[in-house]
Amino acid sequence: MKLIRTIACTLLCLTSLPSFALSEQGQTQLQTLQARWAEINYQLPKEQREKAFASLSEDAQKAVAAEPDAAELQIWQGIILSTYAGAKGGLGALGLVKEAKASLEHALTLDAQALSGSAYTSLGSLYYQVPGWPVGFGDDEKAEALLQKALSINPDGIDPNYFYGDYLARSKRFDEANAALEKALQAPPRPGRQLADEGRKQDINALLKSISAQRQ
Repeated sequence: MKLIRTIACTLLCLTSLPSFALSEQGQTQLQTLQARWAEINYQLPKEQREKAFASLSEDAQKAVAAEPDAAELQIWQGIILSTYAGAKGGLGALGLVKEAKASLEHALTLDAQALSGSAYTSLGSLYYQVPGWPVGFGDDEKAEALLQKALSINPDGIDPNYFYGDYLARSKRFDEANAALEKALQAPPRPGRQLADEGRKQDINALLKSISAQRQ
């Protein structure tokens, strides 16, 4: 069973409440979670990632417990749990995916605009990568709607364009996928996220190569 590769939205009818400002400590924790996620995802050997993500998920849980109304921390808990599920694999990962979904959905009720709409991107990626009923909650129509919502908030972002491109490639919509992926490669750099940006560009180029091979 194929589960999540990375990061990480909910039903479009959810209402957002006013954003809760992260404390200085919360901001530091957020940056630490982001940096460690990138290190694990892009620098550790695959066989070491499951254990590392398990540890990081505990750190994320502590950060959320300290500031439960911070949408940014809820989003990153969801991203970490979903990537942990991908590293774990199999049916045992489904519980982690459901926890990730709940965290991302909660983030949307707190502030749907947080981190440039990243909750929509992450939840959309879950919906197209998780199996559908009766095993999981996967739903391609919901996935596309959520990813398009993410792009309406952050049209030039590397992650929303990458995940939309990946979704389109899986749907054999190769021309659209190429356009989204090429746009992702042109995304402006994210301050403090150099490793994540470099790793994501590797993902994009690998996917473009895969699309080219499938079209031959």
